[in-house]
Amino acid sequence: MKNYSIRRYTLDDYAIWNNFVSSAKNATFLFHRDFIEYHSDRFQDFSLLVFDGDKLISVLPANRFDNTLFSHQGLTYGGFVFDAKIKLGEVLDIAKSVLQFLHSIDIATFQLKLIPSIYNQFFSEEIEYALFLTNAKLIRRDCLSVIDLTKPFSFSKTRKESIRRGEKNNLVIKEELKFELFWNEILIPNLTKKHNSKPVHTVEEIIKLQKKFPKNIRHFNVYHGGKIVGGTTIFITDKVAHPQYISGNEQKNELGSLDFLYNHLITEVFKDKNFFDFGPSHEENGKKINEGILFWKESFGAKTTVQDYYEVKTSNFGLLDTILI
Repeated sequence: MKNYSIRRYTLDDYAIWNNFVSSAKNATFLFHRDFIEYHSDRFQDFSLLVFDGDKLISVLPANRFDNTLFSHQGLTYGGFVFDAKIKLGEVLDIAKSVLQFLHSIDIATFQLKLIPSIYNQFFSEEIEYALFLTNAKLIRRDCLSVIDLTKPFSFSKTRKESIRRGEKNNLVIKEELKFELFWNEILIPNLTKKHNSKPVHTVEEIIKLQKKFPKNIRHFNVYHGGKIVGGTTIFITDKVAHPQYISGNEQKNELGSLDFLYNHLITEVFKDKNFFDFGPSHEENGKKINEGILFWKESFGAKTTVQDYYEVKTSNFGLLDTILI
């Protein structure tokens, strides 16, 4: 079993990190350093690079809090990033080396938020096997509602009626970058009223991110009589379109605004993607499901896949010895 060298990310690694991520089998633009660092003031970055000699073979977007390392809490998904040629034996060696490194610097636990399989370019579940071998504990499981756009799917009768309502109300969809209009008039008021919360991204942050990743972040507003009545911000990867924000005003059911918008996105704008990922409908860390939101997503033809969260003791690195016989 090999012992690889591990070190923390520094600004000097910016280019080598991003070059590696750009060709990895299980990475998206969220793992680019420009995305990871937009909220660097909120997290103690503790991202790791794994080397075999002088060759970079894996990166791990991560942050540290006390004696726990997290696959980055500021990202929707995360975990180890590998290139397409990685072998299972190498992944086991990498996992052992990282756990041993963390144990040596008094980080007792490691929590991983895995990337859903729909985002991967190739099969990439080697780390799940390593977690099994190290007695990792499944601490959370989120249900994602996803439309497989490569297979037949259908909208429910209710959705079709609402889409026709949007047509009759002469709604207009515009792709534009009026984030302030959507944030201030629709999104923030709705989140405040319904959940007493705020968007994960400030409007300044989403504008900055869109400028850095114009092909990966697109925004659409819906108008009725020239007035904004809803909108959505979509994060786009090679295979997946994922609504990061969805919100409509109090007339959304009467006007059919969101159904009208999502019909356009699913059947026209992103029809050539593999998946349309509505994301989770959970509350209380996956323990409860918002039935109304889940019903809405499933009525577009979405089915369920999961995203898993694990916790492993770094002292268990020795369990990865002599696995291959």
